[in-house]
Amino acid sequence: MAKLTYINNMSLDGYIEDRHGAFDFGPMDDDLFAAYTDLLRTVGTFLYGRRLYEAMAVWETEPALAAQSPLTADFSNAWKGPSKIVYSTTLATAPTANTRIVRAFDAAAVQQLKADVSRDLTVGGAHLASQALHAGLVDECILFVWPITVGDGKPALPADARLDLELLDERRFANGVLLLRYRPRPR
Repeated sequence: MAKLTYINNMSLDGYIEDRHGAFDFGPMDDDLFAAYTDLLRTVGTFLYGRRLYEAMAVWETEPALAAQSPLTADFSNAWKGPSKIVYSTTLATAPTANTRIVRAFDAAAVQQLKADVSRDLTVGGAHLASQALHAGLVDECILFVWPITVGDGKPALPADARLDLELLDERRFANGVLLLRYRPRPR
């Protein structure tokens, strides 16, 4: 069975974006960017909420991004390869290849997908990840904690449920970001 991983950036106070919807937490460094790319290489399918999908689609729709450096080209290629399932009630078409739109999250369908595919899946977008966490589908949480507080905004983890997490690994980056890997413990 494939593993479903929730991967996200978050502020030190637990938000993926501030109250205005901004998620510009700080400067990226090459080592951190390469770590993101390494994570993408293991993925066969991305499960995205609409907003995160639209933010990430530029890695396929805007070739100038990939052309900026060997690191950005590598990231773009790693992102374009996997299948993408976008959960949206408003998106009519997808501007990227190998992408399908699903109107509502269905835990049983995701569980079946985990059983059917040979490569791992990621879930992205806090609302979508919250649904997957509530359903007990997430096998690992990978959180990039940025050294900034934003005070309020969209929480990275469900605010309406307790999660017991087992720390699997941690890594520090030169720009102050801390990567934390957790496994949700069954309750």
